[in-house]
Amino acid sequence: MKLWQLAPLALVGCTGNGELGGTLACDPDGEEERTASCIEELSLGPGAGFGALDFPNVIFGEPRGGGVSKGSTDVLSLGRGGVVTVGFDGGVISNGPGPDFLVFENPFAIGGDITHPFKELGEVSVSEDGENWVTFVCTQDTYPFTGCAGWNPVLAGSDPTIDSFNPDEAGGDPFDLADVGLESARFVRIRDISNAGDAGTAGFDLDAVAIINIAPPSRTE
Repeated sequence: MKLWQLAPLALVGCTGNGELGGTLACDPDGEEERTASCIEELSLGPGAGFGALDFPNVIFGEPRGGGVSKGSTDVLSLGRGGVVTVGFDGGVISNGPGPDFLVFENPFAIGGDITHPFKELGEVSVSEDGENWVTFVCTQDTYPFTGCAGWNPVLAGSDPTIDSFNPDEAGGDPFDLADVGLESARFVRIRDISNAGDAGTAGFDLDAVAIINIAPPSRTE
């Protein structure tokens, strides 16, 4: 069942039936997508709103990072405690060599120091069926913020030669399904745990989610 929970405040970009962007159910038989292309859940927290005019495309496709010292504005602010669950038409994340997927937010290195990022962290969970979830352990108190999303600057999109699916050059935050004991995952859930930010731009700012190791859905059936 698709769950749509809209924030208490009115958001621009809502359709007449009260849904942000309309029906966005995932299609396992659709054309293979290596970036988020459907939304299973959206629960925006207080202070959300930035990026709603361009929703859902603002979180679909490859990231548009700003580089080490500049955060992207091609994002959707989830608000304090906000949650979004994305999926991928025609494909699943597969447990392969190294990291299996990347989550892109819009952090930047304060004064060029990557150990001192401006960050709004998110907790990341994954699921094979959309009902049973496992969550990456997020070290949110001290650098490096291993297992969290939203602390590594996004380089993909700032330079057209950078490969958005190469964890060695794309930036963003890498995740390995082996760390949570899964062989595949159809869905990625991100929950803001920063509880920070100004009205309209609060919480985790999602730019994109990209699959590094992909497999067709039939491999998990």
